[in-house]
Amino acid sequence: MLKDYGLDVQKLFLEMMLQDAESYVRVQNIYNPENFDRSLRPAAEFIAEHSDQHKTLPTVEQISASTGIKLTQVPDLNEGHFEWFMSEFEQFTRRQELERAILKSADLLEKGEYDPVEKLIKDAVQISLTKDMGTDYFADPRLRIDKYFNSGGQVSTGWPQMDKILYGGFSRGELNIFAGGSGSGKSLVMMNIALSWLQAGLSGVYISLELSEELCALRTDAMLAGMSTKEIRKDIDQTELKVKLVSKKAGQYRIKALPAQSNINDIRSYVKEVQVQTGIKVDFIMCDYLDLLMPVSAKVSPNDLFVKDKYVSEELRNLAKELNVLFVTASQLNRSAVEEIEFDHSHISGGISKINTADNVFGIFTSRAMRERGKYQIQCMKSRSSTGVGMKIDLDYNIETMRITDPGEDEQTNFKRPGGNLLDSIKAKSTMINGTEPADPIEREETVKITADVQSAKLKQLLGQIKAN
Repeated sequence: MLKDYGLDVQKLFLEMMLQDAESYVRVQNIYNPENFDRSLRPAAEFIAEHSDQHKTLPTVEQISASTGIKLTQVPDLNEGHFEWFMSEFEQFTRRQELERAILKSADLLEKGEYDPVEKLIKDAVQISLTKDMGTDYFADPRLRIDKYFNSGGQVSTGWPQMDKILYGGFSRGELNIFAGGSGSGKSLVMMNIALSWLQAGLSGVYISLELSEELCALRTDAMLAGMSTKEIRKDIDQTELKVKLVSKKAGQYRIKALPAQSNINDIRSYVKEVQVQTGIKVDFIMCDYLDLLMPVSAKVSPNDLFVKDKYVSEELRNLAKELNVLFVTASQLNRSAVEEIEFDHSHISGGISKINTADNVFGIFTSRAMRERGKYQIQCMKSRSSTGVGMKIDLDYNIETMRITDPGEDEQTNFKRPGGNLLDSIKAKSTMINGTEPADPIEREETVKITADVQSAKLKQLLGQIKAN
């Protein structure tokens, strides 16, 4: 590799491109006229403009007439020469882009703008020609299919019904969102999934931008020990024993509270620090929750939820791919979803921007009466890799231990298409009491049963009177 890309070398690059259109096309994704010396930049710009407008490279005579820069034909070029050109031009471009990024970063640092610096440097370092030719579809179908289902990391959520919808569970490198209203249990759902993964031997981190580390840990204690927080307070020794017994077979787990308005760089640096200091291989990240994060790649007002969430969700998904981890986060439902029992994209706070980016989106439907009865419902709002959109699953909830479990495949609460689940049947049986309809689906169910019993008793009384007469 050359150490110095002086004026003569840069001129040779332009001359070799003009003699082989194929070489120009191959470097087009990294070609930037600003990387060339000022004396050659007009020629480099003319080549780019001419090829864009006329779909062909200009001749040396055209360049000379338009810019006054004289380029010549290089004789006796062969395939080996162009291989050298591809390799050296890649290094030249990376070096020039990195140099410009460093100079720009210095200006940003003086202004106190630190977040864009990492992206500038990272983008410059990652500049390269496209060498990966992609997947040869017909080459090895079995290997290709196995790679998708196995190396992709299909990991069970701990709820067989949800696994069935997702064809096995969540995959690494994907962004998964659970959306729910305030107090619907978004954090509880994420903590339950995290506990299932820990018990399966995976290691991960739970990042909270809302709850304290101690509260997150206490809720996990209750789920793991099968005890209420009140019981834990009375018998800390028993809780400690149960947690330590589980820890012998479980993965490693770290809970970290970050301030609201943190960004993806804060999460990335924390995860890297965990891996360096503890040696933990992070398999999953829980981020509670997306709406409280700010983007790094663009300056956006916190009030512009659509744009803010678009950038944040894209950065979270890129982070999941970069670290090759299972990634789960949550989002708020807007006020229009409060009275709804069927969720769609319009109910997501901030609009559809985060939905477009996410791989899987689930709505959490519950109410106080449902929780008291020990019921949760998860609705699949979007799934890239399955046909589960629109399906609902009904889960059991222990109000004391906060554990959410799958009632089992034999229960009537198995997942069904819309129109066939528990809440739909309740909704269909709704009746009026004194001219008003109960707001809660569970109350409507109780109303149906009570009304039916009363009507039956009256009917028997009337029949008895008829017979007596």
